[in-house]
Amino acid sequence: MNNLSKTIKMSHYRWYVMSFIFIIYTVANADRANIGFAIPYIQKEYDLSNTMAGLLISLFFAGYALFQIPSGFLTKKFGTRKMYSLGMFFTSVCTGLMGLVNSVLMLKFLRLLVGICEAPVVIGSTATINQWFPAKEKGTATGLFLAGSKVGPLIVPPLCAWIIMTLGWRYIFVFFAIPGLIFSIFWYVMVRDKPEESRFVNKAEADYIREDSLTLNNVDKATSLPEFKFTWLDKFIRTKKVPELTSSKEVFKCWDIYGAALGYFTMVGIVSILMSWLPKYLISERGFDLYSSAGLAAAPFLGTVLGNFFGGLLSDRVFNKRRKPLMLISAGITIFTMYSLVYAPENKILLACMLFGLGLFLSLGYSAFSVYAMGRVDKATYPIAYGVINMGGQLGGTIMPFIVGVILDKFHWNAVFMTMAGFCVFCFIFVMSIIEPLPKGVKVV
Repeated sequence: MNNLSKTIKMSHYRWYVMSFIFIIYTVANADRANIGFAIPYIQKEYDLSNTMAGLLISLFFAGYALFQIPSGFLTKKFGTRKMYSLGMFFTSVCTGLMGLVNSVLMLKFLRLLVGICEAPVVIGSTATINQWFPAKEKGTATGLFLAGSKVGPLIVPPLCAWIIMTLGWRYIFVFFAIPGLIFSIFWYVMVRDKPEESRFVNKAEADYIREDSLTLNNVDKATSLPEFKFTWLDKFIRTKKVPELTSSKEVFKCWDIYGAALGYFTMVGIVSILMSWLPKYLISERGFDLYSSAGLAAAPFLGTVLGNFFGGLLSDRVFNKRRKPLMLISAGITIFTMYSLVYAPENKILLACMLFGLGLFLSLGYSAFSVYAMGRVDKATYPIAYGVINMGGQLGGTIMPFIVGVILDKFHWNAVFMTMAGFCVFCFIFVMSIIEPLPKGVKVV
């Protein structure tokens, strides 16, 4: 690095890109969460059972899950920029059309298409983070990305309550389609596949992201690698140095990727239940009015916003890029927070605190499932590996809301909460079965 480049102040455009991801993914998750408040009205208008309502909810996650791996291959072939923009554009178009059709069949078809179209958005978001951030910032960046995924459901309840009271349930979908159309164009203009291709990124920032042989202070990297010390925790989580996966074939043969996917199945499944069924639980089962239900339905997602953000920081800075500990903490505590809803209090404030705590602890390890693949595969293969993990998660989002509908037609909400606690036990077991890879770019001491 010459003297001139040493005096150049590093740009920080990667954090602007992160803010774009945060906002766009907030909009994308609002598109999937808005159906929660519309479901009681859709059921009434079309005379749907809880099972059929659960099927309508699950169709989004079915399309979303099945298109994860194809989206990974398409993103790898055509680039993040194109697939991300197209995915967000068509997600918004299909969302808006849901408010204009007049049959259950078309609602189901469009709900499925929303899931298919949104798949490249999540793959593109994590692939962008993997390309645009150095290893030591990926956990924090992914935590922010997933916090954005919970801001959507956080703002949806009050907006939906207002739209329903003033315009009717159909306008929910029309209203939420507009921002996505705008941001799909914005992304294509402002973000490139790699930081080196962006006119807003200077060489100093590109070198920092790539962690070149020279740091910004011209210090030899071999003498400045962060230290990693094995502790009792590493024995418990089975930290090992493992070979980096560099091909799709290696990814599909790796149990660790499947184990993470099976654990993520429960985490995403519970979030999808909170998005889609919690408003009905609060209105129909607990008897709260529309505006009280909106506030209570937002409580767990306020917790998830904070949990995802602090989970990313803890993963990077406290656990020194270990991802498995917070995955285990989230699974373990959620067993008890889900079961505690069997004894949910009547008091609104206490119930809001309980729901907030559920969201907070659920999401502490949520981002670690996405970051885990970054430590196991190279950058080129990451979209495939994350596609497998996220497909597992979205299959949980597909199956578990449908299971809730079936349970409610035969049993009671308490059976729902006990079943979800049982799924968390399996999540804990699957996460325990995978290896914690030794972080890349560290010096073992």
